[in-house]
Amino acid sequence: MKNFMDQDFLLDTPTAKHLYHDYAEKMPIVDYHCHINPQEIYEDKKFDNITQVWLGGDHYKWRQIRSNGVDEKLITGSESSDREKFDAWAATLPKLIGNPLYNWSHLELQKYFGFEGHLNPESADEVWNLTKEKLATDELSVRNIIRNSNVKVICTTDDPIDSLEWHIKLKEIKDLGFKVLPAWRPDKATNIEKPDFAEYIAKLSEVSGVSVKDFASLKEALKNRLEFFHGNGCSVSDHGVDFVYYAPASENEVDAILKKKLAGEDVSLTEQYKFKTALLLALGKEYHRLNWVMQLHFGCKRNNNTAMFNKLGPDTGFDAISGYAPADQLADFLNALNITGELPKTILYSLNPNDDAAIGTIIGCFQNSSIAGKVQQGSAWWFNDHYEGMRAQMKSLAALGCLGNFNGMLTDSRSFLSYTRHEYFRRILCQLIGEWVESGQYPNDEKALKELVENISYNNAVKYFGF
Repeated sequence: MKNFMDQDFLLDTPTAKHLYHDYAEKMPIVDYHCHINPQEIYEDKKFDNITQVWLGGDHYKWRQIRSNGVDEKLITGSESSDREKFDAWAATLPKLIGNPLYNWSHLELQKYFGFEGHLNPESADEVWNLTKEKLATDELSVRNIIRNSNVKVICTTDDPIDSLEWHIKLKEIKDLGFKVLPAWRPDKATNIEKPDFAEYIAKLSEVSGVSVKDFASLKEALKNRLEFFHGNGCSVSDHGVDFVYYAPASENEVDAILKKKLAGEDVSLTEQYKFKTALLLALGKEYHRLNWVMQLHFGCKRNNNTAMFNKLGPDTGFDAISGYAPADQLADFLNALNITGELPKTILYSLNPNDDAAIGTIIGCFQNSSIAGKVQQGSAWWFNDHYEGMRAQMKSLAALGCLGNFNGMLTDSRSFLSYTRHEYFRRILCQLIGEWVESGQYPNDEKALKELVENISYNNAVKYFGF
């Protein structure tokens, strides 16, 4: 029997252990997509207890605590204490055998707090007191967590109307030791069906200095903000879409749809798709001009529990995998940009693992000599970033494409302790490559294996994003 999550956790062969400990483990981290708050980095925030850094905003954990029959007041309620919330998580965790949260939580306890046991109600006092003591030290201030995690670049998630105040201030700190860069997330400008769309466009008009009255002025306002983001180090965009749309329409038709919405009228589903297609195409061309990366996240059905959405709002643990992501529209959308030579570097993430093969074949249609792996399948996302999901995504990509050019892992997290997800990913990567080597499917070529592991862990992303 192997020891619980020891140094060879998830590594079953000599080759896997060698590749991880001698190469992957030592590589720095590029976290090119996350949801952490840059203000907390600038202020070098310190947390009073582990609940604040572990459970605040983490809807992954909230879902599982709810699944354990815990009252909502002990999950998101303001009337319960941080200790009570922590105890609810400690009581839930032992039941999560096979769930990545079990392993992630213990990787974080090991790395940042030196706790080698396992968290349960019996050990809750010990873990609470240990973590509280450690968090009181400068060693676990936000900046030192990042430095001690060997993180070199962080890309946050930022709305086009954001002032980027904290990114600008962070850039002025000479000894920071890592970069914090904005990432452009224009979903509010795209989601024409939302009731607050017109209100958002009014804010965009104010911030950009361009009065948005039609589609041409909307594009001009967004271009103004794109240039502002670009001037502050941004080279990454990200879109959260239901699926990748392709419903082409004339400029006049899109203009009429936008004016209709701004006049307070409803737009049909078909009109929504036409508007979104036109705006995504226009933005894609701008990304190409600026040499940015376009990330497309799709395949999620959001806010399924209306009662809880009305109570707590979005991103609180009530999203699920969608079964609708038409591959033909995805291919047509990419082709529409490619045919004019304006397809940017693109990463595709589907929340539905059934889309892996389709994505793997579509990306092969749009590669060229501008950069290796110009169009990529993103790492296993959200409900898929577990042991089996990561293996399945990498095996599919390897079978249909070029795994050696893969950009590797990102945290997609709101927690500063989540950098161990890169460790979790790298262990799985080395185990998978080790299996192929040990079974004779790939040669035991030290130079080639070293390059594969180091590139997927770090080097590919640095080159691809231009960091």
